[in-house]
Amino acid sequence: MTRVGICGAAGQMGRTITQLVTASDDLQLTSACDHPSSGAIDRDAGEVAGVGNLDVAITQGIADTVRQCDVLVDFSHADSSVEATESCKNENKGLVIGTTGLSGQQLAIVKVASESVPILMSPNMSIGVNITFKLVEMATKAFGDEVDIEIFEIHHSLKNDSPSGTAVRLGEIVADARKVALDDKAVHGRVGHTGRREKGTIGFHSARGGDIVGEHTVVYAGTGERVEITHRAQSRVNFGAGAIRAVRFIAAKLDGGETGFFDMDSVLGLGA
Repeated sequence: MTRVGICGAAGQMGRTITQLVTASDDLQLTSACDHPSSGAIDRDAGEVAGVGNLDVAITQGIADTVRQCDVLVDFSHADSSVEATESCKNENKGLVIGTTGLSGQQLAIVKVASESVPILMSPNMSIGVNITFKLVEMATKAFGDEVDIEIFEIHHSLKNDSPSGTAVRLGEIVADARKVALDDKAVHGRVGHTGRREKGTIGFHSARGGDIVGEHTVVYAGTGERVEITHRAQSRVNFGAGAIRAVRFIAAKLDGGETGFFDMDSVLGLGA
């Protein structure tokens, strides 16, 4: 039985993970934490997730949460992810990070820690999204420089970062396939007299509203034809299902004494 801890337990994804862990036969929720602003401190994680009392109180302490689990699932925010990473490194625990918005410096801390413990990080753990990542890589390589590429995303009104971590990852995949640096080619929105579209740029466009779970589209606009690759999330269960597979993957790495920095390609066997 793998003991699971959740950082960000009161959030939408934290509640989904709690529900799926509780429904599993091989995982057990043993610890949970969240920020005081969540309003869930000292409440039972199961009650918050709507699955009944689990005798697991949501606390403020990331380090304590890590100590009581084998694998920590982090769906919090960037600063908490760094603290969770350091705690997992110190306690020799596995880590699954679904938090987005980490800076380059914060990401470097995570990668250094992965030399000591197994860490999986993905901006989107949906199986469908990760298949979309692979399709975008294939399409970009096939089209080469013959098309213009624009990335569109829309999410609920409560989302804090823009563009979404998934949209950024799509841009990174496009840039890598074209062998260019995303920072040099990204264009975020357009307004006013912008002039003609510069060849080779990668456009990003974001919208926020209502309770939309998430939608991402990569448009390949060529002469005489257009190809669109779209993923639409209709609930958060698909993200949670991917995260549960990631937990099992990292637990196996931990049991085998393996370390490393992994993504969902590793879990789903989508690597080259």
